[in-house]
Amino acid sequence: MKIKFGGIKLFEKIIGNEKNKTILKKALELNKTSHSYLFWGTEGIGKKKIALEFAKKLLCLTPNEENCRCKACIEFDSNNNPDFMMIEPQDGKVKIDQIREMQRKVAEKPIVSDNKVYIIDDSDTMTSEAQNCLLKTLEEPPEYVTIILICSNEDNMLSTIKSRCTRIHFENLEISEVKGYIKQNYPEIEIDDSIINLSQGSIGKALKLNENKTLYENIENILKSFKNKDVIDIVKMSEEIYKAKEEIYSVLEYMNVLLLKLSKEDLRYINAIDIVEETKKRLKANSNYDMCIDNLLFNINYLFRK
Repeated sequence: MKIKFGGIKLFEKIIGNEKNKTILKKALELNKTSHSYLFWGTEGIGKKKIALEFAKKLLCLTPNEENCRCKACIEFDSNNNPDFMMIEPQDGKVKIDQIREMQRKVAEKPIVSDNKVYIIDDSDTMTSEAQNCLLKTLEEPPEYVTIILICSNEDNMLSTIKSRCTRIHFENLEISEVKGYIKQNYPEIEIDDSIINLSQGSIGKALKLNENKTLYENIENILKSFKNKDVIDIVKMSEEIYKAKEEIYSVLEYMNVLLLKLSKEDLRYINAIDIVEETKKRLKANSNYDMCIDNLLFNINYLFRK
């Protein structure tokens, strides 16, 4: 028996992406939810939070009740609902064995709820074998199953998988929304506006960038030092940049912001933006990381030694 949804309250504490929240809420109210969804968009903008709340409502036994305490919801909140499964990367990849385990559970009927929900987080890290294996389930899912794929880069997903999913694109949040959310939910954290602007509308990215705020604070000192320090000294000052491989694109983007600002005092800085952009291209072409940073620093230094 299908549970009747109507006038439900959903996603009220999640900011941004109002259109997507309306689409999902309406699908529940009309009992026209899809068997497979692909939530895609920048990391850290609420895709997973919305997926979890949507999953909980699909599993709820009394979905029209506020602050429901039905058996399904209690077990969901304690990460113990047998009709729900979250699949996350292992060693950076979602592997075929994880998909096979999911398929085994998919074949079993619900235990507590009328539905079963499976979320594959970072689904764009699925190996090609895992994606091909998943196709079998997406082609003919049981009536009671909903599968939600969450990814940041849908280009890494097979076109055959994307075509079998209801695709929902999540937009980056407004900078004011990021700032307001952090202020309200993380009052103990102080984040500079320049870092929030660099987050590109991602709460998760803003918080992550702030963890390394000493790195970003140091970048401006490094750039200013090109005017009066030897390149060897600058390389020593730049040790943190060499260690920032995982977030180097954010570092380079921040450099560009600062270079534009510093160019108002010295036009030589504006030419350094081209050097930063060339560094991005080399990194994307899988050039040696340390050599790319070496070239970046030496080439900017050369601008000030002409």
